[in-house]
Amino acid sequence: MDLFEQSAANRLRKEAPLAARMRPETLADFAGQEHLVGPGKLLRRVIETDRLSSMIFHGPPGTGKTTLARVIANTTKCAFEQLNAVTSGVADIRRVLQEAAERLGMYGKRTILFIDEIHRFNKSQQDALLPAVEDGTVIFVGATTENPFFEVNSPLISRARIFRLEPLSDEEMAEIARRALSDRERGLGNFRVDLGSDALAHLIRVADGDARSLLNAIELAVLSTEPDSGGVRHITLEIAADSIQSRALRYDKSGDNHYDTISAFIKSMRGSNPDAAVYWLARMISSGEDPRFIARRLVIHAAEDVGNADPQALLVATAAAQAVEFVGLPEAQIPLAQAAIYIAAAPKSNASCTAIHAAMQDVQNEKAMAVPAHLRDASYKGAERLGHGKGYLYPHDFPGHYVEQVYLPENVRDQVYYHPSGNGYEAVLKERLAKKNFTGR
Repeated sequence: MDLFEQSAANRLRKEAPLAARMRPETLADFAGQEHLVGPGKLLRRVIETDRLSSMIFHGPPGTGKTTLARVIANTTKCAFEQLNAVTSGVADIRRVLQEAAERLGMYGKRTILFIDEIHRFNKSQQDALLPAVEDGTVIFVGATTENPFFEVNSPLISRARIFRLEPLSDEEMAEIARRALSDRERGLGNFRVDLGSDALAHLIRVADGDARSLLNAIELAVLSTEPDSGGVRHITLEIAADSIQSRALRYDKSGDNHYDTISAFIKSMRGSNPDAAVYWLARMISSGEDPRFIARRLVIHAAEDVGNADPQALLVATAAAQAVEFVGLPEAQIPLAQAAIYIAAAPKSNASCTAIHAAMQDVQNEKAMAVPAHLRDASYKGAERLGHGKGYLYPHDFPGHYVEQVYLPENVRDQVYYHPSGNGYEAVLKERLAKKNFTGR
C-alpha cells in the first residue's frame, strides 16, 4: 500500500460510523459473550492458539459476530479472506478457493474464509464451498443472524462448530458506551459530552443488546447537539429518545424468532401463566405475525393441553379463530387475548393427546384385523346374510343406556388409550368411566 492509499484508508476509517471505528480488534477489547470467549472457554483457546476449525457464529445483530472474525484475522497466521453473501456470487467463491489452493500448495499456508450473512447464499453457492472445506483448503468461518439449522445446508453445518452469541447485557452495553465516549482516537473522546444516566439507560433499553444500535444512537445524539457556552454537549432523555427512536423487534415469520416465540407462547399457556401468554401474544402481534397462525395454535393447544379437563377451552379457541376471520386486526387481538388467558387459566390434561398418539402407534404397528362382525354396518340389503351386526347389543335397550361388549379388534381388545387426568371436568369423566368396567377399554 503506497502513501496515497494509506492516506485514503485512514480518511475512510475516520469517516466511518462510530460503531465501525470502535470495533474491537483483540479479545482484550471484546465486550460480552463470556460464555464463548471468557477465560478458559473453547473459542478463546482456539483463537489464542491459532488452532481454528470451521465454525459459524449465530446471533442477533450487534452482538459481535463480525468483530470476532476481525479478531481472528488479527490473531491468526493463516491468510484471511472475507466475502459478504449479499454482494458475492459463485465466481467470487471459486476465485478465493483457487487462490487458497495455490497458497496451500506453494507455501503450505492455510486460508480462513469468512463469509458474513452466510444465510444469504443459496444452496448452490453454499455447495460450492463444500469440497474446499472438506479437504482443508480453507477454514470456513460464517456469520448469520438466522438459525443456521434453518438457513445453512446440512453438509456445511456438519463440518462446522456452531457458536451462539447472545444479546449484550446492560452492563456490557454501558461499558461499550463509556469506551466510545472516552476514546480520543477512534471514539468521541474529543467532544465534551454529558450523557445523563436516564438518557443512557433509555438508549441501552431500546438498543436491546445491540451494540451497533447503541453506538449509532450515541453518535447521532452527540453530533446533532449544539454545545453550551462551556463547550459541553448535554444529552438529555429527550435527545436520547429522538436519536434511537422506537425499538425494532427481532422477529422473522419463518425462522428462529418465529419458532422460539410461538414456543414460549405455548409453554406459557401450558404452564398456566396468563400474564406470560399475553406478553408473548403481544410480541407476535407487534412483530406482524399472521393472526390466523396464532389462532390455529390456540385451537390446537386447547385440545392438546387442556382437553376434557375443560371442554369449553376448545370452544373459546375456535370462537377466537372465527373472530380473527370476521373482524381482523387490530380488534382481533382482544378475542385472541381472551382465548389465551382462558386456556392458560384452565385446568390441564393431555389425556386426549396421549390417547390418539397411542392409538395411532397401534394402528401403524399392529396387524389391522377386521372390524368385529357385530360392529359392522348392517344397514344395507344383504348385510344380515353376511353376518354383519349379528350379536350387537343396542345400549339404549339396557339400564343406564349402557351394556358391556367388545368394541376393539381381538389383537388390541385389552388396550386402554384414554387415561383421564382427574383435573377439572375430566375428574367427572374419570369417575363415570370407572363405573363402567367394560371389556375392550
